[in-house]
Amino acid sequence: MIKVCQWCEKEFDSHIRNQIYCSSDCRTNSTKQKISQRYHQSKFRTRLKKERRCAGGCNTLLSVYNDSKFCDSCLVNNKQVDKLMKEIKGYFDYEKE
Repeated sequence: MIKVCQWCEKEFDSHIRNQIYCSSDCRTNSTKQKISQRYHQSKFRTRLKKERRCAGGCNTLLSVYNDSKFCDSCLVNNKQVDKLMKEIKGYFDYEKE
């Protein structure tokens, strides 16, 4: 019986009536993805019940969709941004000369 693999969508010859994957690699990859999805869903559900604050010291209330322990403003390293801006400014000043 010819079937279509639910992971890679290739056609394969099924020897067993309830076979849905063409190989053990497809079955393993599918299982890993399902486990990962369940893990992220359970993490999301636990965040729904709790009030979380930023670990960066600003004490901002974090969204349940934020996987990080930091808010966006604390996640950015201001020294690196300032250094990059100086390099960009120096590049454009060099172009003007």
